[in-house]
Amino acid sequence: MNENPERIEAFKVEIEAMKLKASSAAGEQRLLVLGIVALVAGLALAIVGGIQVTNDTVAANQQAYLATGTFLGIALVVVGAALFVRYSLARYLRFWLIRSIHEGRANTDRIVDAIERASRG
Repeated sequence: MNENPERIEAFKVEIEAMKLKASSAAGEQRLLVLGIVALVAGLALAIVGGIQVTNDTVAANQQAYLATGTFLGIALVVVGAALFVRYSLARYLRFWLIRSIHEGRANTDRIVDAIERASRG
């Protein structure tokens, strides 16, 4: 596949002219890691809270363990999973979109070359 340097340069100029605010890869990576940590911590907290609830026979203590351990753990699991899914999908979809644009331009270049060859021949 032959690359057309003029087209690539024109594409770069068009993107720069849009003045899009790009997100930082380091910031997204930190939020992805934060999602994984929250997911694991929430799972551990929910398990520990559940174990404490079953081991204690006093109803007030069971409610406290349930509220602080299990429910907080489940909330952390939900938040962590949401962060993980959001930033994992964002990275994948960004790659997919760039690849799709690149393939579309390459196909257009091939069609234009074929039309030019046909018109000359």
